[in-house]
Amino acid sequence: MLRVGVLAYPGCFASEVFGVPDLLTMATHVAGPEHAGYEVSVVSPRRRVVASGGVAVTVSALREVDVLVVPGFELAPGQDIDAKIANLAPEIEAIRSHAAAGDVVVSLCVGAFLLAAAGLLDHRRATTSWLFADELAQRYPETEVRPERLVVTDRGVTTTAAFSAMYDFALELIREHSGAEVARTTARVALVDDARSSQMPYVDTRLLPQPGNAFSRRVMRWLDQNLAVRYDLAALAGRFNVSTRTLLRRFAEEAGQTPLEYLHASRVRRARHLLETTDRTVAGICAAVGYRDPGTFAALFAKHTGRRPGDYRAAFRRDPSTL
Repeated sequence: MLRVGVLAYPGCFASEVFGVPDLLTMATHVAGPEHAGYEVSVVSPRRRVVASGGVAVTVSALREVDVLVVPGFELAPGQDIDAKIANLAPEIEAIRSHAAAGDVVVSLCVGAFLLAAAGLLDHRRATTSWLFADELAQRYPETEVRPERLVVTDRGVTTTAAFSAMYDFALELIREHSGAEVARTTARVALVDDARSSQMPYVDTRLLPQPGNAFSRRVMRWLDQNLAVRYDLAALAGRFNVSTRTLLRRFAEEAGQTPLEYLHASRVRRARHLLETTDRTVAGICAAVGYRDPGTFAALFAKHTGRRPGDYRAAFRRDPSTL
């Protein structure tokens, strides 16, 4: 049997403590009694754990496992991550010890911050919730953060994107240990999407910290209000009474990107909204957000979201009655 331990700790998400074990239980039933299955335990260096929401979690002492899963924790933008990490020194040491023993270590969502604090993400590729990917990259510059990925595995350390990506990881684990057919059937039984490849379609840039200061924000506002206008750098610079060189320099210093990069992202954001909420054709939406060639638009849209426009609409189209 594959021994899987889930590390519970104060403030962790209870659903992430039990989500992976529950899917592994389903896989065991799907595979049948001939399959070795999984031995799952919830472990902690503490005797008592209260998870997020005040849910008491029954735990066992730390033990030898093949895979250690580290759930995420309650976190909002702007909260003090340092204080959270400082209060979890026993857990961070446990993570470090399991990795040193050769166990596979997995983080769910922002559990990646605990793996990083334990030194496991240095010189490794990793992912986390798209909402906190920039924070992870800034705090741990030795980590190559891949914010578009749902699951990243690099030399025995696995990290996942936000919340429901725990199921993407669990399905990968089931696929490796029990076979592709068991994983596929388990996904069907649980109504879990086993064909996702990116978290980019779920990114809502309105929730991210907005870059820029007064100058770049004025430029952004004009671009947002004129998405269909052909991009002309010289005309844009003239509108704000600066040279093209000054425009590019000041915008990059304040926003960390070029005006054209911002415009592409803004156009894609508007296109996503139109695909979700209207019946307009893809060609019509392409023109509405400033692109003449549907092929160019589709390629750019896929670069930003991980899906072609038609596939995005099929996945995220909202019921008009709820709008």
